[in-house]
Amino acid sequence: MSQPRAGARTDAGGGAAVPARFVRDRLTLTLYAPFITWGWFLYGFSPAVPLIAEEQGISRGQAGLHGTAMALGTIATGLVSSRVAQRFGRKAQALVGGVVLCVGVALLLAGSTLPATLLACFVTSVGGNLTISAAQPALSVHNGPSGPAAVTEANAMGAMVGLLAPLALGAAVGSGLGWRPAVALVVVLAVVAAVVLLPIRGDGALGRGAVTRSVPVAEGPSDRSDRSFSRTFWFFWAALLAGVAIEFGTTFWASELIVQRTGAPASLAAASISALVGGMTLSRLVVGPLSTRKAPEKLLLIGYGLAGAGWLVFWLATTPWLAIVGLVVAGLGYGTHYPLAVSLTLRASDGRPDDAQARASVGTGAAVAVAPFLLGSLADVFGAHQAFLLIPVLVLVGAVAVALGLRSVHQAARTPTA
Repeated sequence: MSQPRAGARTDAGGGAAVPARFVRDRLTLTLYAPFITWGWFLYGFSPAVPLIAEEQGISRGQAGLHGTAMALGTIATGLVSSRVAQRFGRKAQALVGGVVLCVGVALLLAGSTLPATLLACFVTSVGGNLTISAAQPALSVHNGPSGPAAVTEANAMGAMVGLLAPLALGAAVGSGLGWRPAVALVVVLAVVAAVVLLPIRGDGALGRGAVTRSVPVAEGPSDRSDRSFSRTFWFFWAALLAGVAIEFGTTFWASELIVQRTGAPASLAAASISALVGGMTLSRLVVGPLSTRKAPEKLLLIGYGLAGAGWLVFWLATTPWLAIVGLVVAGLGYGTHYPLAVSLTLRASDGRPDDAQARASVGTGAAVAVAPFLLGSLADVFGAHQAFLLIPVLVLVGAVAVALGLRSVHQAARTPTA
């Protein structure tokens, strides 16, 4: 396994980070490619879901099942990714995932019925999550104490490229081509990701995943066995679930709310999701380096506060420009949720990043399964405006989970060790 970078340090409790040098070497930059590929798909496909509902003549709740199918793929990946990494290595896992992703996208582009597109979403999700489940622990292990910065910046790269996807989608829809051309670009990005990864050899971070205790970790109070995780881990895992639910619920249905509340055309509403992704990108570009100097738990709490403020502006908006402002502010908060929460779970894994990533994938899948479907079903019954009241509830849940995790970290730092 790769050792921590020279000169990099973390405190004993793991809560208040001290400066750690973050080096963007070849492997780190190469591992950004899967995030870019997956980011394009997520942010290009999610706002296309209402368009697919219209194309197939199905309800919003039925359209939300695309999120459920993606979630099932994420859960399936989480059940096997740790074993795949440990047996075949993270590099092989990422390459196989890229192939499966391309197959899923091809099925999605060819699909014209609900069963066909649901199956395609499942296959696509398995492929995309296999690549991310390989790249994320590899970044964390390779960068040592700067792992949160690397993981956050990798997600920022995915969001930065992904923010172009809704614009491409809006342009394609506006020109009469439909949603498919924008989504098809995922295949090109997946091929590029594989090409840049193939030549890299000999780095332990890309090899077979295994327990590593080379990076200091923070463990909260627990009576755990060798195979269980600490209380600290599960608090941050809960925060991860809430953040993912917030992001996917919003990206799937924000365009629908904009159309209903502001009267904007479907093309503008779909493209407006770029405002959310743009805020997320900016947030991650700032928070990544900042997390080497400031406690990531506290940055995550601030992120939940910004998410709530942005939601309120968006929810009250009756004009497109104000809704877009709300999405930007919300995105500044949303951008912290996944990368910081998953980094904190990896840090609290007691040196088992692949096992932690697998559990994170299962939790993420559960959140993706529930949030878009639940929000879509609520919109069918109460309308999109009332349905979006689900978001502040999730914001509160996530913030409380982070606060409990931070308290657990502080308790662990004060507990004498033998």
